[in-house]
Amino acid sequence: MKDEIKQLTDKNVQVNISEVKRPELDAALVGSNIAHQLKKKVSYRRVVNKAIQSTMRMGAEGIRINVAGRLGGVEIARSEKFSQGRVPLHTLRADIDYVLTEAETQYGIIGIKVWICNGESSRK
Repeated sequence: MKDEIKQLTDKNVQVNISEVKRPELDAALVGSNIAHQLKKKVSYRRVVNKAIQSTMRMGAEGIRINVAGRLGGVEIARSEKFSQGRVPLHTLRADIDYVLTEAETQYGIIGIKVWICNGESSRK
């Protein structure tokens, strides 16, 4: 992989690969999973509720998901919020993981925002 990147950029590149221990607690992976399933025409409520259940089962303190666009292929776009647990967006010491992803469906783009609260960080 390093050699391919070096050939493309003509520069030395250092690549560090690390394994994600619990992918259900990573907002980027949860968001991309939701987007992938929405592209396959799975019901958005079912996808979001399963994501919330699996994240809370893995020990998250809270999760919030916003889905916006032509949900279910309707003519008028809308946005829906799903949340469980606690996600304090104004608390600076809270460990919040956030991502914004998009799913391109045949009806248009659906925006997906995911916030996952993993408790409070002990940073000082």
